[in-house]
Amino acid sequence: MLPPLDRLPGVMRLVERGEYFVIHAARQSGKTTALQQLVRDVNAAGDCLALYFTLETLQGISDASVGLPRMVEKMRSDLLWHPLLAPVMRGSAGDGEKTVCALSDVKLFLSRLARSVDKPLVVLFDEVDAMCGATLVAFLRELRSGYITRETIPFPHAVALVGMRDIRDYRAQIRPDAQTLGSQSPFNVVSEDFAMRDFTETEVAALYAQHTEATGQLFAEDAVAEAYRVTGGQPWLVNALARECVEKIHAFRYDAVITKNDIETAKETIIRRRDTHVDSLMERLKEDRVRKVVEPVILGKDSFSSGFNDDYRYVIDLGLLKENESQALVPANPMYAEIIIRYLTGAEQKRFYEGYGKPFWLKPDGSLDVPALMTEFQRFWRENSEADREVYGYKEATPHLVLMAFLQRVVNGGGRITREMALGSGRLDLCVEYNGFRYAVELKMRRNFSREKSFAQFSGYLDRLGLKEGWMPVFDDGNSKPWEDRLFLQDEELDGKRIHVVGL
Repeated sequence: MLPPLDRLPGVMRLVERGEYFVIHAARQSGKTTALQQLVRDVNAAGDCLALYFTLETLQGISDASVGLPRMVEKMRSDLLWHPLLAPVMRGSAGDGEKTVCALSDVKLFLSRLARSVDKPLVVLFDEVDAMCGATLVAFLRELRSGYITRETIPFPHAVALVGMRDIRDYRAQIRPDAQTLGSQSPFNVVSEDFAMRDFTETEVAALYAQHTEATGQLFAEDAVAEAYRVTGGQPWLVNALARECVEKIHAFRYDAVITKNDIETAKETIIRRRDTHVDSLMERLKEDRVRKVVEPVILGKDSFSSGFNDDYRYVIDLGLLKENESQALVPANPMYAEIIIRYLTGAEQKRFYEGYGKPFWLKPDGSLDVPALMTEFQRFWRENSEADREVYGYKEATPHLVLMAFLQRVVNGGGRITREMALGSGRLDLCVEYNGFRYAVELKMRRNFSREKSFAQFSGYLDRLGLKEGWMPVFDDGNSKPWEDRLFLQDEELDGKRIHVVGL
């Protein structure tokens, strides 16, 4: 357990100053844990009274006349067990003050709550993005109304809205319902929007060191580094890898050192097992606004429509993608990159090689016969590249996804594929590893294909891998040429490297 508020620096100062603010992070990143710690810290300090409420029970309720009374009832029922406020809640039911279905319910309830305590009230609302439509609009209006009159009418001193999305996406969520917050917009009272960061590599090492201190079981130094590399510090993934290694791979044998290979095995198991965290992430890929952003990343598109800005932020807030040091949009971590592609190619993988005997792509030394593989894929693509074909709505990326499904089926059980994809890169780079051999593959679309630029890009990728040859499949996305002209294998030389161009 790492100190959760370390990932929200300055949050206590906002509470002390009486600010209204937002905290957002992807699911299972530690938000609720941080909120509960914040409640404990505020109450221990003694200057304010902090309360925590989750709004997840309001999921999908867009009718404010139903949603707001349910919110008030949820808060009231939670406080029936509060050591200080339980008498207030029980008394309110019999004195004629119990609120009903007017839109002022939330403001009135919070105002009475603030009046009933002898110190400033701090309210932390978790799962705010469970609300939608008119319920969300009305709730935010009530907060703003209470905020601007709190000098004369009791109202919470500080409020936090917590969920997966930032304030920008609350606006985006409202817009499809053809509603507007207009002059009642609450957004001008929100002082700050916190994005709760993932763990650093130092924090991952510290977390694993706690396990070592408690059990004596060691994590090899390169195992810790690999765990951070493949997870990017995403809290659920960091814990899931360690749990898989400790409980499954080594069956609680604490004398066994956890190695880098253990981390790699655990990673594959978690991806294939589709734990709830992974499964919920994959379901997001079916959403149209997610596809609009993820598909260009797979393709490495050089341009991105400004009309997708809200969707862009939404996918980042979900934790699927992030901006790297160069401000390019990339998968949030290598595990998510794998999850995205494996999910989108899962059905396609089943179409390959059924009925084959001994795999034709294997050489006697265990290496891959890549020319044979590429020739086989050319045959398959010619027979199965229908013009209207698409994978889960990812029509533009379907050629890339089908080829990756083909390669994934080859390496399953004996190797792995490392993928590098980024918005604006103009390419998708793959490193196929099998039986100790490595093969570089760079996928291109003909409309983006410039011999000089493309070969220079690929040469740089080969340099990073320490390889002298690689394969460059180029898809004819216009489908304007006859198959006899589209399908070819052509060898090129550049800077002492051999590049095999595969026409598709």
